[in-house]
Amino acid sequence: MKIFNFGSLNVDRVYRVQDFVRAGETILAENLSYFPGGKGLNQTIALARAGAEVYHVGCIGRDGGILKDCLVENGVPLAYLRKLDADGGHTALQVSDSGQNAIIVYSGTNHMLSEDFVDEVMKNVEPGDFVLMQNEINLVPYIMQKAKEAKAQVVLNPSPITKTLAAYPLELVDLFIVNEIEGEALTGETEPESILAAFRKKYPGARVVLTLGSEGSCYQDDAQYCRQQIYKNTTVDTTGAGDTFCGYLLTCLTRGDSIKVALDTASAASSIAVSRQGAAPSIPRMSEVEEFLRERKR
Repeated sequence: MKIFNFGSLNVDRVYRVQDFVRAGETILAENLSYFPGGKGLNQTIALARAGAEVYHVGCIGRDGGILKDCLVENGVPLAYLRKLDADGGHTALQVSDSGQNAIIVYSGTNHMLSEDFVDEVMKNVEPGDFVLMQNEINLVPYIMQKAKEAKAQVVLNPSPITKTLAAYPLELVDLFIVNEIEGEALTGETEPESILAAFRKKYPGARVVLTLGSEGSCYQDDAQYCRQQIYKNTTVDTTGAGDTFCGYLLTCLTRGDSIKVALDTASAASSIAVSRQGAAPSIPRMSEVEEFLRERKR
């Protein structure tokens, strides 16, 4: 069972500054660093390190060499990666000496997927495969429709929340992976149990995984409900923890694990991720997660 991740790829340009620049002000950055990023890429890396057969579908621009290299280093095939003669997706991050950050995101080539490109990829999607999307690319509704026509399992992590999201054909989604903020945006509810109930009412055929930060996560479908607590660990950086959780959850499901095992494994993986600095660099490999679980359950 394969996973096709139609996802964003961003070059993160991180400027270290004493304090954020103000309107009309010019400041000097202390240093500049480049990192591979984007929710789509982070989730693909998590899937790959967890052992899934994952294919990243997306577009990079003229400066996308670092993104291509990152996929190669993690064993992800490049068959569905397109390079365009345009500015790629990127972020400009100010990181102050106090540890705060301010971020500008430019979509670039992440919003340049074509219907022809999507159709070409879908020829290789087989019934039962997973088609994963976030909300940092264009053509999400079209991808949903084509994935459903291919009899794939449609998975949506609706981040970031946008005004156009409500117009998407969300009834086509087989599995939602949402946090509390995203759950509230899609249902109007604020309490976890109410969010899940609203999902069941609006999208009765869908399975829902709701992540709750320090309160763990929960799952509901038309036959069962289960709750998963977090594995406590030293928190260094929560960036990428959600993407790690998503990647490990889906990997476990593709290999036939129960939802309880999938939630448990994903929780352990995200616990390791928050104990490390960075997004993609913090994502563990499955062997580390299995050892972590063995130690915690002794």
